[in-house]
Amino acid sequence: MKKTFIHSLLLSLITVVGVYAQGKSTSINKVIAKVDNYYILRSELEELILQYKAQNQPAPNPCQALESLVVQKMLLAKAEIDSVIVEDKQVDNQVNARMEVMARRFGSEKNIVEAYGKSIEALKTEVREEIKNSMISEKMQTTITSAIKVTPSEVKRFFNSIPKDSLPYIPAEVEIGHIVRYAQVTKAQKEELRNRLLEFKARIEKGEDFASLASAYSEDIESAKQGGDLGFAQRGSMVPEYEGAALKLKINEISEPIESEYGLHLIQLLETRGAEYHSRHILLRPDYNRMDLSAPKRILDSLQHLIQIDSLKFEIAAKKWSEDKNTADAGGLLKEQQTGNSRLPLDASMDYNLYMMLDTMKVGTISAPLNYRTDDGKTAMRIVYYKSKIEPHTANLKDDFEKLTNIVLANKKTKAVDEWFKKAVTDVFINVEPEYQGCQIFGINQEGN
Repeated sequence: MKKTFIHSLLLSLITVVGVYAQGKSTSINKVIAKVDNYYILRSELEELILQYKAQNQPAPNPCQALESLVVQKMLLAKAEIDSVIVEDKQVDNQVNARMEVMARRFGSEKNIVEAYGKSIEALKTEVREEIKNSMISEKMQTTITSAIKVTPSEVKRFFNSIPKDSLPYIPAEVEIGHIVRYAQVTKAQKEELRNRLLEFKARIEKGEDFASLASAYSEDIESAKQGGDLGFAQRGSMVPEYEGAALKLKINEISEPIESEYGLHLIQLLETRGAEYHSRHILLRPDYNRMDLSAPKRILDSLQHLIQIDSLKFEIAAKKWSEDKNTADAGGLLKEQQTGNSRLPLDASMDYNLYMMLDTMKVGTISAPLNYRTDDGKTAMRIVYYKSKIEPHTANLKDDFEKLTNIVLANKKTKAVDEWFKKAVTDVFINVEPEYQGCQIFGINQEGN
């Protein structure tokens, strides 16, 4: 078993499987391996290899791909034994996020339906189990490796163990920050949504069913399928505007239209239970293409000027004024999602528009306010701070300590996961079809372990 390759392949597998509801392979779906109650189909193996090729990544050979799939199924089987689960709401959130990405890629849900010849609900059902399994696998890996730490002395030992003529060459990297302000719903849009919700409220008060209206009109797709029902929620788990309005209601009372970051809600409180409350809602979202950017531009113009004359530090401005919650606490710095590293490679992997912008900027400067579409599809503006550039160089402890730390940490996690595999393989039944016996999955032949 090539442990490092297979482990990295598994990590990638967790992030790519089922992401875009891509069409299944046309090969006959023959079972080629079984891990406890989980099956591996030939189409899964082919799909995994094709996904790597589609993303211009080095594709695994069939044995490597099969072994990574066996590992994933082992994680699922052991998670079931150890009662490691993910909440349905977390899965639903991921499914919705993936569908929103698809909607942005295709332009609309109608275009998605036409492209795949399937309804949105059918596509969601298709990817939901894959996403859920990926989340469980990832959570199981986190459980295995959560206690692992790295000390500075371990990093130094690792660096000193690398022959000087084998030290890696690090390409150019940059540190970039941004301050984001979201577009605002125009008064006309807000009034339009408010009036629609008031119309729904009047219809309910005249005897129409709240759940039926929610199913027909609410733009919270998941809760709409349940008649707008959000189930029981712990106090503090919902956005403040929603929760504050819901808890002011009497049982079965319906609120006035309430605005939150998600849109406008019509809320009905159904019951309370200790620190929990049960509500349902009808959500209407604004048309993001008709939103007002004048206020964000005014604020960002002012911040840019204050930072340029050095009367306000960018990091402080980002923490106070940026509406991007993922970066504000870090002083606006953009970071790699997987490693948390603030040094980003200055290459084709970077967002094209950002890459081209940096080509026209000098280190230490701040851009003018620019139109910006967030990863979750919101209309916004931002100013970009070109904090630093690290020129291409041979790896060294001073400049690359964080990167080396991540390598040591990854190696330790790989070792821990490999040790876990050795123990876990005795707890689950694994059977591989004879045509793949040459792969020597964990040294197991076609007759299982």
